[in-house]
Amino acid sequence: MQVSIEATGGLGRRMTVAVPAEQFEREFTERLKRVSRTARLAGFRPGRAPLRIVEAQYGDKLLDEVAQDLIRDSFYEALNREGLKAAGGPMIEPKAMVRGQDVQYVAVFEVYPEVPRLDLKGVDVERPTCAIEDADVERTVEVMRKQRQTFVPTDRAAADGDRLTIDFAGTLDGERFPGGSAEGHTLILGAGNLLPDFEAGLKGVAAGAAIDIPVAFPAGYGAETLAGKTAQFHVTVREVGEPVLPALDDAFAASLGVAEGGVEALRLEVRKNLERESARRIRDRVKGEIFKRLREVNAIDLPNSLVENEAIRLREAARSQLASQGLRTEALPADNAPFRERAAERVALGIIISELIRARDLKPDAGRVRARIEEMAADYDDPARFVDWYYGERERVAEAESLVLEDQVVEQLLGEAQVTEKAVRFEELT
Repeated sequence: MQVSIEATGGLGRRMTVAVPAEQFEREFTERLKRVSRTARLAGFRPGRAPLRIVEAQYGDKLLDEVAQDLIRDSFYEALNREGLKAAGGPMIEPKAMVRGQDVQYVAVFEVYPEVPRLDLKGVDVERPTCAIEDADVERTVEVMRKQRQTFVPTDRAAADGDRLTIDFAGTLDGERFPGGSAEGHTLILGAGNLLPDFEAGLKGVAAGAAIDIPVAFPAGYGAETLAGKTAQFHVTVREVGEPVLPALDDAFAASLGVAEGGVEALRLEVRKNLERESARRIRDRVKGEIFKRLREVNAIDLPNSLVENEAIRLREAARSQLASQGLRTEALPADNAPFRERAAERVALGIIISELIRARDLKPDAGRVRARIEEMAADYDDPARFVDWYYGERERVAEAESLVLEDQVVEQLLGEAQVTEKAVRFEELT
C-alpha cells in the first residue's frame, strides 16, 4: 500500500492511498466464493453455479462492497502507519475502480492538535474551603419550613409573601387575547413569576378589590402579538392568604422523614446534607479552576469538524430543553453560530483532558466510581435501589467513570500547582 500525505493548512491533511490491485482481486475473489456457496440462481442447485455465472449476477455489487471495505480498512491502517489520529470522519474522494488496477483514493480530514503542556507546575490555583456554620443549618431549616407553609385568609392589604387568588381578564386595544384571562388563579406575591407591572399593581390590594392594571409586555416577549405592547387587565381579588410557617417541633421533623431524635436529629441531618453539598460545590469549582488554567497554558488549534458537531449537539440540546418546558423553539437562532464559542471550549477541554489521561495512563478507580454513584444515590429516597439501577446500564457506569477520571486528573494537577486556599461561606458557594 502506497501512502502520501500533504498538509492543507492548520490541522487539515490530504492523504492519497493506493491499494495494490492484487489485494483488491484477492478480496473480491474470496467474497465471490462466499456468495457462490449460498447463491440461488435459476437452473442451478444452491452453491453449484459456476463462479462466472455468480459474478455476472452479483459482480457489480460485490465490487462496490469490496472497494468500500478496502478504503475503510486501508484508511485506518495508513493513519496508524503515519502516526496520525483523525478528528472526525474523512471525506473520501475515490478514483475510478477498475479491475486489474490499484484502488486509489484521496482522504481529506483533520487531525488532533498537539497539546503542548500536560502539567500545571508553578501555576497559581485557588481552592476554596468551607466550614458549615450553625447559621447555615438554621437558614436551611427555615427554608424547609417556608416550603411547607400554609396560608390563612386575611383582610389586610396584600404584601410580599402572601398568596393571592384572583380572576383576571386582559384586553389589547379593547379586544380579549388568547391566554389573557383566568379564574381562580393563585400566585405568591413577590415571587417574580408575573410581569413587573402586573405584580406591582397587586401590592396593597385586599380581598374583594376590583382593579384595572396596565401591563407593558417586553419587546422580546414570546407572543409576538403582545411583544412591546401595553395591555389592560381587569383583576378581581378573591382572597389574600397570609403565610403561616409550621412549628419547629418533633412533628415537623417527622414529616421530613426524621423518625427519631426530633428537631436536633433534623439539624444533624441538615448539616450532613450541607457538608455533602459543600464538598460537591468545592469539587466543581476547583475542577473549573483547573480546566481554566489548562486552557490558559494550552493555546491549541481546534478541528473545525469537531467544533461544528459539538455546536450542533448544543443547539439540539437547547431545542429539546425549550420543547420540554413548553416554550417556542422558533426563538432559537437559525444557525449554530451562537453555540460555537461554548462548543470550542468543550472540544478544547476534551482534547486536553483525553491527552492527559492517555499520557498518564490513568484508569478509573472502581472504588471511587462506586463512591461517586453512592454520592448521587444519597439524594434519593431509596439509595440502594438507585445504585442497582445505575449499575444496570453500562452507559450510565461509563458516565460515572468519566467523572472519576476527571477527578483523578484534577487531583494530580492540583498536586503540581501552586495552590492557595481561601475560606468562603456556604452562601458564597451556592
